[in-house]
Amino acid sequence: MMAGKIIEVENLEHSFGDFKAVDNISFSVEEGEIFSFLGPNGAGKSTTINVLTTQLACQKGSAKVCGLDVRTRPHDVKKSIGIVFQDEVLDRDLTVRETLEFHGRIYSMPRDQRLAREKELIELVELEEKVNERTKNLSGGMKRRLEIARGLMTRPRVLFLDEPTIGLDPQTRLRIWDYIKGINEEGTTIFLTTHYMDEADRLSDRVEIIDHGKIIASGTSESLKNTLGEDMMYLETVDDEKAAAAAKSVSEVSEVKRVSSGLELILSADGAKVMPKVLRSIEKEGIGILSVKMKKPSLDDVFVHYTGREIRDGPPETSMPKPRRH
Repeated sequence: MMAGKIIEVENLEHSFGDFKAVDNISFSVEEGEIFSFLGPNGAGKSTTINVLTTQLACQKGSAKVCGLDVRTRPHDVKKSIGIVFQDEVLDRDLTVRETLEFHGRIYSMPRDQRLAREKELIELVELEEKVNERTKNLSGGMKRRLEIARGLMTRPRVLFLDEPTIGLDPQTRLRIWDYIKGINEEGTTIFLTTHYMDEADRLSDRVEIIDHGKIIASGTSESLKNTLGEDMMYLETVDDEKAAAAAKSVSEVSEVKRVSSGLELILSADGAKVMPKVLRSIEKEGIGILSVKMKKPSLDDVFVHYTGREIRDGPPETSMPKPRRH
């Protein structure tokens, strides 16, 4: 059950020189939910998460985490959260157990509590057979699981996960998703940044889509997809301009857009019933149809609808500073 807002952001802005990475965004996260910040590389996701975790100064606007102002109480914010960075920040020469031990000592955890938590987390992320292995010898998936365990050592109220499955194989990604769901079910709020549509769709209670530093859409995954209608139809014709006009004459076609592959039609009714009407209307005008495709709306479609491009077309996040350890 939700217990109020655990993250509150108002009119947040952050720039690197002349480049505005985050452009006047406002949003909140409810305690106990899995919240996804979805957008391409360079959209402002990592900058936002770095401000919320006090890795970057709050330049303009306000942000509170666990009721604590990130500008005036950064140390208290750090004690309330866990972080898994996009870039690996493990000490390569420490073992799995030493990694968790060191983190617990940094936060002055009592010895008995620290040892019990280490054992619990090593079992959670299934690294029992690797406890004495140096991290440099672990696979990419094992390293990610260890970073998640380290982020949970202090039982944080909020766990920030910045692109937690980037670079991992599909099977390992699914296991990481299971860990994330399990952590959330135990009461930890999850703040997830990702550019993987399926990740946001499968995990999130709520999604905010960000692009060029601005939030362009928000809601549950289902509500976002439902804004596009019941079905979507994609057409390639010999004359897309005339075909668009013909398609618009069908009452169940709520919107027609030009896309790179031709025309995108958003339908307000069952596509199986609307498609024959659309095709008849176009053929009546003597326009040749090259291809037809029907699909249910996805988060990919939502992103394309609001931005006019696919999410993978985003620029790399070259302007973002590397996060520092804490």
